[in-house]
Amino acid sequence: MFKSPIFIVPLLLSFHSDSVSGFIIPNNSINGGRGTSTPSRLFMSSSTGGGKALIVQNKGGGHGELGYQLAKTLSSHPKISSITILQDDACDKTKEPFKSYTADLPEVEIIDTNLGFEGMEPFQIQSILGGRDASFDYVWDNASKSAKDGSCGKALCDAALSWQPKLFCYVSSAGMYLPGEDATFPMSEADTPIKESSGQAQFENYAASIGLPLVSFRPQYIYGVKSNKWSYLDWFFDRLCRGAPVPIPGDGSQKVSLTNSEDVASLLACPLNDEAAAVAQRVFNCGTDELVEYREVVKMCADAAGVALGGDEIRYYDKGLGKGTFPFRLEDFYVAPDLAKEKLGWGGPKHSLKDDLGWYFDSYKERGGPLEVIDFSKDEELIKG
Repeated sequence: MFKSPIFIVPLLLSFHSDSVSGFIIPNNSINGGRGTSTPSRLFMSSSTGGGKALIVQNKGGGHGELGYQLAKTLSSHPKISSITILQDDACDKTKEPFKSYTADLPEVEIIDTNLGFEGMEPFQIQSILGGRDASFDYVWDNASKSAKDGSCGKALCDAALSWQPKLFCYVSSAGMYLPGEDATFPMSEADTPIKESSGQAQFENYAASIGLPLVSFRPQYIYGVKSNKWSYLDWFFDRLCRGAPVPIPGDGSQKVSLTNSEDVASLLACPLNDEAAAVAQRVFNCGTDELVEYREVVKMCADAAGVALGGDEIRYYDKGLGKGTFPFRLEDFYVAPDLAKEKLGWGGPKHSLKDDLGWYFDSYKERGGPLEVIDFSKDEELIKG
C-alpha cells in the first residue's frame, strides 16, 4: 500500500499547553536556507497493527550509513508499518549512503531539514514531521550529540514525549568510556566509567529523566559498503599498497572491534525482540564479538591487497611516543555485544572483517585510494623514535 508523494513546508507554531495552532514561515527560518523538506513515497508493510518508525539521521561520518541500513532492516520487520527518515540536510547528497536513498529506499519517507539549527523547539520538530497529528511508535536517534537548550536533540526528546513511543533508541558512542589502568575488557556497560560531561552521556541522562523509554547503544568502529567514513581501514591499505612501513603501537596485541554496518543495524533493531527488557536494561554496547588484534588487521589487509609480508613491513614502536595518525587507541579499547545477546536475543554478527576485506579493497581502489598522495612524515617520526 502506498500513499501519494507529499511535500511538507515547515511551520512555525504557537504553542499552548492544550492546543497547537500554526502559520507558515519561510523555509530558511528552520532549514538554514538549505531547502524544504521533501519526503518521498511512504513504506507500508503487509503487517497489520504495526508501528510507525522514525529514524533521525546525521549528516555523515562514522555513523553516516546507519540510518540507511536500519531502514532496510526495519522494512521487513512485522512490528513496523511505516518508516520515516528525518535527514540532516547538511549531508552531501552526491555521496553514499545519501545518494542511494531514492533507488534503494523508495518506500521510505525522507524528510530533509537542518538538524544543526540552533534554537530548535519541540513544536518545530512536530511541524517538520507533519504537524500536531504526527506521532511515532518507535524512534531511533542517530543524530543528536547533546540535549542542551535549543538543540535539536532536546527538541526531539520533548516532542517525542508527547507521542508516548514504545521505544526511544539512541545511537550513542563507546568513545565515552574511560577505562582505568586496571580495567577489564571488553568494557562493561555497568562497571566501566564514562565521561559524564560528554554530550552523549548528557543526552542519555536527559532522555531518561523526562520519562522516555530510552534504549541507548554505544557502538565503536564501523565500516560498510555504503560507508560515509573509510579512514579506519584505508589507513592500513594506504601504507601496504605503497610499500611503506606500517607503524603499530606497542606489540600490536591490542584488540579492536570493527563492525559491519549491517550488523550494527541489526543490533539497533533488536530491542523490538523484547521491548520491556530493552528499556529495563537501557544501555547496550554495540559491536561484533569477532575481535581482532592490530597486527592481525595488518596481515588481513595485506592478504586482501595481495601484498606479501616479508617481515619488516610492520614497525612496532613505543606507545609513549603517541599515536601519530594511527586510527585506533594506543591501548585495548573494545566492547562486546554480550548483553544484547543475553537480554534481547541478538543472534550475533553475520559478517566478519576477514571476509569483508575483499570487497573493501575493491572499493578502496575504486575510490582512488592507491593514487592519493599520502603524508607519511608522522609515521617516520614514530619509527625513528
